[in-house]
Amino acid sequence: MLSPNTKLISHPLIQHKLTLMRDKATSSASFRQLLREISLLLGYEITRDLDVAPHTIETPLETMQGVQLAGKKLCLVSVLRAGNGFLDGFLDLLPSARVGCIGVYRDADTLQAIEYYTKLPERLQERPVIVVDPMLATGNSAVAALDIVKKYGAIRIKFLCLLASPEGIKSVSVAHPDVQIYTAAIDRELNNHGYILPGLGDAGDRLFGTSKRSE
Repeated sequence: MLSPNTKLISHPLIQHKLTLMRDKATSSASFRQLLREISLLLGYEITRDLDVAPHTIETPLETMQGVQLAGKKLCLVSVLRAGNGFLDGFLDLLPSARVGCIGVYRDADTLQAIEYYTKLPERLQERPVIVVDPMLATGNSAVAALDIVKKYGAIRIKFLCLLASPEGIKSVSVAHPDVQIYTAAIDRELNNHGYILPGLGDAGDRLFGTSKRSE
């Protein structure tokens, strides 16, 4: 059963592409392209509640009133480095979105998140904010990133990932019950190294071709 703050996006196209990404035989180039495509599809779902305002235009035949996006531009916050894989697809959909980056790494022994870099747009309190990271495993990095964007003033926050573990969902839900989690899949569990099972391995390594490791 899903927690109240978790939304599973189970569109057939997303699930098809996610299955291809899980395959250890998928190359880094294909992995990147698939993530870009999935990001666009996920972006469509997660932005359904963006604010709009009436806007009058002239069609070739007559005047009409349509709508356009309103308010401060949305901010995407990438949790480095794997979160960057989401950006191209999102920016295809919302080219005017602002982009921030948060660098955190997971201590190999404690699995705790350690911050090493933060650069965020101004006036986060006035913007919808979507924090993106492909894997919600232990939840420590996600919680740290959400702590940071709140410290910088963000109020309307969502968290988007490809895969989530039950442990990660619980961790974020306890620390940030006001943040909606969007994910394409909820996998079975974590292994002893904090990797999601069945998972897809290390998303950053598979994106950038820095390791053959898959767990």
